[in-house]
Amino acid sequence: MTRHATVIGGGIVGICCALYLQREGFAVRVVEKGEPGRGATFGNAGSFGTASCVPFSLPGVLKRVPKMLFDQQSPLKMRWTHLPKALPWFVRFVAAARPERVEAIAAARNALLVHTHSAYAPLIEGAGAQDWVRPDGLLLTFESEAAFAAASYALELRRRNGVHMDILDGNEARQMEPALSPNVVRAVSLPDVARAYDPWRLCDALARDFVRRGGEIVRAEARGFALGPDGPTRLITDGGALDLDLVVLAAGVWSRPLAAQLGTKVPLEADRGYHVMFPGQEFGLRRAVISQDRGVAIADMHDGIRASGVSEIAAPDAPADMRIADRLQRHAMALIPALRGEPVSRWMGHRPSHPDSKPVLGRSPHHRNVLFAFGHDHLGLTMAGITGKLVAELATDRPTTVDLAAYRPDRF
Repeated sequence: MTRHATVIGGGIVGICCALYLQREGFAVRVVEKGEPGRGATFGNAGSFGTASCVPFSLPGVLKRVPKMLFDQQSPLKMRWTHLPKALPWFVRFVAAARPERVEAIAAARNALLVHTHSAYAPLIEGAGAQDWVRPDGLLLTFESEAAFAAASYALELRRRNGVHMDILDGNEARQMEPALSPNVVRAVSLPDVARAYDPWRLCDALARDFVRRGGEIVRAEARGFALGPDGPTRLITDGGALDLDLVVLAAGVWSRPLAAQLGTKVPLEADRGYHVMFPGQEFGLRRAVISQDRGVAIADMHDGIRASGVSEIAAPDAPADMRIADRLQRHAMALIPALRGEPVSRWMGHRPSHPDSKPVLGRSPHHRNVLFAFGHDHLGLTMAGITGKLVAELATDRPTTVDLAAYRPDRF
């Protein structure tokens, strides 16, 4: 008999889970309160590949706490009003900075990242979405030798995990990207990073393919579950109740309260990111650029030039602070002096982040018919394909491509 699966969450992770489950013969529906891909997927920097093994908590993070809390220019920020609730997350975040933890976390992230392109390939090809993906690479820039020296640990961590890097001086960097500021003195080229030319349109193409293959998208907000002796039997939504067979929780930051209702508490926080969109410009960018000094990523997108960045730990329902977007605008124009004009739009979205920079992937410790796939930090776009593949392997009781012990839901 055909098994039925319900995926809660219609971002890029949820859609990839749905597509892979379809390929295993499941009848799948996705429950999403908004338009698929319009959450965190919509506003990210667009880069995805094998270079992001470095976690956010690194040795010495505790010394940077005052800057994080008091410096308005810091790319990592904590909302004072949210600090009491986020304190347990923050304590775990600092604990994850121990060198032995960092090495283990980087290895766990890398175990997923090495499958980025191969896991995405059948989904992108099946949806005819190749036009939304470009193999352009990524360039990290540094505007002082001190900044480059400070990044040495992270660069070596990448190298130890097999990331291909080319170290450049400022002139070599400007030969690759002539629009860069003359202040750039060092750069690192990461050629094995691809780019979504428009992350939302990529997700939309995959979602449309899911529907073409018989999938159903239910526009509703998931609010809770009716539980039976063997697990959840119904999903309670603002539009009524839905019967459940297999359920996949992939709702990003909104997964935390739903997981708690299923007996699993996770330290998941909203790591809010911002972007500004400039009109399209003639100078062009051949690849995405990330300034390590300024904490801003710049990429040429379908609808213009996107400058994105900042990690703001705050309540999901707190109002956006668009002064942060204004700072991104100033940093982008300093890094790319040819950038002209006022932004045509500003955006803020919620990235779901655990303090150890790893997602929760695996079967619920309490309910066999529940699979967890959330908390991908800044790597939802990057890890969506392999997450979908792993979820399908779990759903069919097959050995998983990646050992999931490091991402288990009860590790906290």
